[in-house]
Amino acid sequence: MNSIGRLFRLTTFGESHGDSIGGILDGCPAGLSLDFELIQSELDRRKPGQSTITTERKESDVVKFHSGIFEGKTTGASIGFSIVNSNQNSKDYSHLKESFRPSHSDFTYSKKYGLRDYRGGGRSSARETANWVVAGAIAKQLLSQVKINAYVSSVGPVFIDKNYSELDFSKIENNTVRCPDEATAQNMIELIESIKSEGDTVGGVISCVVQNAGIGLGEPIFNKLHANLGHALLSINAVKGVEFGSGFCASEMRGSEHNDLFNTDGTTKTNRSGGIQGGISNGMDIYFRVAFKPASTIMQSQQSINNSGQEIALDAKGRHDPCVVPRAVPIVEAMTAMVLADFYLLNRTSKL
Repeated sequence: MNSIGRLFRLTTFGESHGDSIGGILDGCPAGLSLDFELIQSELDRRKPGQSTITTERKESDVVKFHSGIFEGKTTGASIGFSIVNSNQNSKDYSHLKESFRPSHSDFTYSKKYGLRDYRGGGRSSARETANWVVAGAIAKQLLSQVKINAYVSSVGPVFIDKNYSELDFSKIENNTVRCPDEATAQNMIELIESIKSEGDTVGGVISCVVQNAGIGLGEPIFNKLHANLGHALLSINAVKGVEFGSGFCASEMRGSEHNDLFNTDGTTKTNRSGGIQGGISNGMDIYFRVAFKPASTIMQSQQSINNSGQEIALDAKGRHDPCVVPRAVPIVEAMTAMVLADFYLLNRTSKL
């Protein structure tokens, strides 16, 4: 499948080392005034080559819109857009033509389809996520009252030892790792640089807080809000898990400890539910954490196999992130915005 969403629906195309990537966004209502600088700024947050702790690949990632917009406003028609791939070093991947990288999609993709574009992962590359950021930036503008703030809360064993309510989200962009706690951010950066110097990679966690989403987003059965958010977030490359509110810690608690008791105005005294109850937003902050594995491409020799099933020594080449989480922050926000926008439109038909 190359599409996500029901009413607010994105369909994408393109490969990492093809001419371009892009998408068609359906379902955006007519009359929405778009801030194109905001869309580009979101892409700039995701693009490679931002700092010493990201990949050295340089891409301008300038989006070009082809349809669905007139005089700065959406027309209600499909919004078509594309992003040119301007910095391709396909020769960096020639050694992978007949080899499979450990923990990548190379092997499974090849067995499923019988062939693959080995240049940077082709269709399965995280380059695809630039399309999602474009659509997410439009979704954010549709949901102008909703505040979505994602940030890096841990890298390897280094983590923020604070509740999100104690953090200043305006500081997220103050450092290259996108952590709002300056002291923790510096420790994260030092860890990533150290691991990079060893030719290795490290994982991390992105936390996300959604405020002012309102009550009623989500369905009670198969399209629960957290289920659809989980589907979208788990579609991001390198994501290995998502937990909402108290998450896995809830399994260690008693109901008397975990229940969010009501205030008289319908809010709750605690928010262990993460703003979602019965699959539907309850008006409290929606809070979740997204776990990312270490990037699979490491600058060390690894044992692998080739197309013939022979054991080989594989030495990686190319330009890769030692830690993916700093650049994944806007991707998490984009996927969250698209899911919320879809439910926002669907919710307008839920009652008379």
